[in-house]
Amino acid sequence: MEDAERSGVPLLLNEVNAGEVFYMRAKTRSAADAEHFLDLLPTWPIQLMHTVFDDVLAAARLKARFPISYGDAFAAATALRAGARLVTGDDEFHALDDIVDIVWLPS
Repeated sequence: MEDAERSGVPLLLNEVNAGEVFYMRAKTRSAADAEHFLDLLPTWPIQLMHTVFDDVLAAARLKARFPISYGDAFAAATALRAGARLVTGDDEFHALDDIVDIVWLPS
């Protein structure tokens, strides 16, 4: 996020994946923490990507072809649609190495 702030190039986050962050924080931390995430989101250098039916189909097509979660399929479909690099530490994305430009975070 620091690189995005310095460069002025926003990070992209699909609405479905924002929902995933919300429910994971609520489940593993607290409902208040999940709500706090929503309060902080507009202050971060993140552009929320709206989901339209074409995005749902693109994610479904990826999910049908590759052994990835449906949420991960939305992240990949968003990166492909935007011509963006996908930043992750999730090994599940190795299935998409040949079709998505991935920046690997240290695990």
